[in-house]
Amino acid sequence: MNASYDKNAAVVLLPPISAGRLQNQGLKTWLAQSDITVETRPKELLQRVTQELGLPYPEQGFGALRMWGQTGDRPANWIAAADPIYLEPRLDHLCLHALRRVGVPSTQMRTLIDHLQLTLGDGSDFGFMRLASYGYLSSRNAIATSSVPAYVIDEQKPDKFLPTGEDTGAHRNLVSEIEMALHEHEVNLAREADGELPINSLWLWGGGTAPEKIKRVQPPLFSDDALLSGYWYSATGIADCWPGNITECLNRSVAGFVAETPEFDDSLDLLEACLLELREALRSGRLSSLTLLFRDGVRAHVRRSHALRVWRYKSDLLDEARQQ
Repeated sequence: MNASYDKNAAVVLLPPISAGRLQNQGLKTWLAQSDITVETRPKELLQRVTQELGLPYPEQGFGALRMWGQTGDRPANWIAAADPIYLEPRLDHLCLHALRRVGVPSTQMRTLIDHLQLTLGDGSDFGFMRLASYGYLSSRNAIATSSVPAYVIDEQKPDKFLPTGEDTGAHRNLVSEIEMALHEHEVNLAREADGELPINSLWLWGGGTAPEKIKRVQPPLFSDDALLSGYWYSATGIADCWPGNITECLNRSVAGFVAETPEFDDSLDLLEACLLELREALRSGRLSSLTLLFRDGVRAHVRRSHALRVWRYKSDLLDEARQQ
């Protein structure tokens, strides 16, 4: 797809599919006939979607865009996303664990963000805030931050993803203060008592200001992802919540669309139900092509004409385990 986009195509982000998760043999054969590839490295979700649509990928301001997606209003200040992480000390390095994916209750985030604002926040220069389970840093002056979210670095060394350059001192000092403020906080003591990883730091990323609102041709979006929604709002695009199934996406769009299943629902039932609906939409001519982006990095591009590839009935990429 490009900026004018294919009105008969859809881009859909779906639960993981590799390691033999898909059991429906008909669906496995259908996908084996498509063009299947695998991302060699994890990518941020908006980057994957804009790449497929041929849309510009922002250079900065991801935190502000995410806030825009949550509130519906363009933030006026410099904003960075502040996501909960656990930095695990290992023998010779730190390993980052992104905690949003395993679930952090909004009550815990509220308590921690309120604590950071009370102990570190400076109303005149910078401050911490929370919207639902998302944390943010607002600052009068720009602070160097990472350009990628924590989930891209999950279970990796964070060093190469940290900001670089001459103006990173403020970032290092602030993160050090955050870690000291969170050390042995009551929320973390309770998490450890429950067998959960403590939140011993925040990952500051995507710092910048929101772009000015423009008009750009984009397919309608069905997603609960705040960053995707904010990107759509910034282009005066049509964005709505995930409606629960693909059929509703089809009913609510007169042309193509982009859809994302809920971030925390990796169920096989949801995966197979969506694939069955998409296969039928392709067979009936409601769609002429599909781009399926699975959360484990597998990508499948499917066209109606691929049904003629009768010699393809198996794909090893659907059975191999992927690390994302």
